[in-house]
Amino acid sequence: MLGSMADIKIKINTDREVMVKQGDSLYATLADAGVFVPSACGGRGGCGLCRLTIPNGVESQPFTKPEKHWLTDEDRTSGVRLSCQVKVLNDLHVNIPEQLLKVKACQTQVVSLRNLTYDIKEVRLKLLKPDNMEFKPGQYIQVRIPPYELSRLPIFRTYSLANDPAESGEIELEVRYVPNGISTTYIHQYLKEGDFLSINGPHGNAFPSDGPGNIILIAGGSGMSPVKSILLDMVARREKRTVRYYFGAKALRDLFFVDLMREIEKKLADFRFVPALSEPMPEDNWSGERGLITDVVARHLPDAKDTMAYLCGSPLMIDACLKVLKSKGMTDKHIYYDKFA
Repeated sequence: MLGSMADIKIKINTDREVMVKQGDSLYATLADAGVFVPSACGGRGGCGLCRLTIPNGVESQPFTKPEKHWLTDEDRTSGVRLSCQVKVLNDLHVNIPEQLLKVKACQTQVVSLRNLTYDIKEVRLKLLKPDNMEFKPGQYIQVRIPPYELSRLPIFRTYSLANDPAESGEIELEVRYVPNGISTTYIHQYLKEGDFLSINGPHGNAFPSDGPGNIILIAGGSGMSPVKSILLDMVARREKRTVRYYFGAKALRDLFFVDLMREIEKKLADFRFVPALSEPMPEDNWSGERGLITDVVARHLPDAKDTMAYLCGSPLMIDACLKVLKSKGMTDKHIYYDKFA
């Protein structure tokens, strides 16, 4: 980074400067310099999370289509940009929240790989340098996928942490395979036990807080990951509040960790796991809840005024859940989620 090509200066806040090369996105350039801006989409403009303030603006670079979608008029007039959409073409001054400057890259080694369903793989990583990571349940990391035949450049992808936060020396991910997805193809078809991966984190503020009232957890597919972490943390803290976990899947083959959820039901004072299938197969012999998970929540939840919710799933699922919860009286400040695109 610091050879003759490193001729661009990025000033960060008031007291830090890095010299970088010209041409890449601000998001990728900062990552190369050890400054990791959160992103749920790996810098593709699909999540709107990698926003930074550029006080002097970059007038030569018009707002892109993703920026027009994710940024409000107030954002744009105050110098907020999506770092993945800004090219590093000249010296820049950016303001970055101080907590992001504390996020570090970690070297890890794959200690186990396990198929949880036909398309979801459990990945456990041992932290090597540093050898631990403190995180809160509901947070996520960014994984650096190295170059391979589907990608000539390394890319970053976001995955929620699935294990008990007390396990600071290892992390667990649940990765759902997306056909032709660069990251998920690598993890499902190329990654082996003993391989090394670079990660950074933790990121995210969408974790439930202490307080009065009941708790609703809603997830689907690999959205199980952060909810599992939240529940394991609740067991450790001996949570006394009423907790209901609604998990949506298509068919029986898409359900996993059911036995673990039943064990947690025995350990928490007032917890119930409610799985629902939207398209059960005849051979499933399913006698549980049926339909979209939002319909199931609507049937089970008469009033949500004194309730907080944590959501994890597709953006469409989250949008549908928000409508249901708000129709039941829940306010925005009591709903926690990250929209992973």
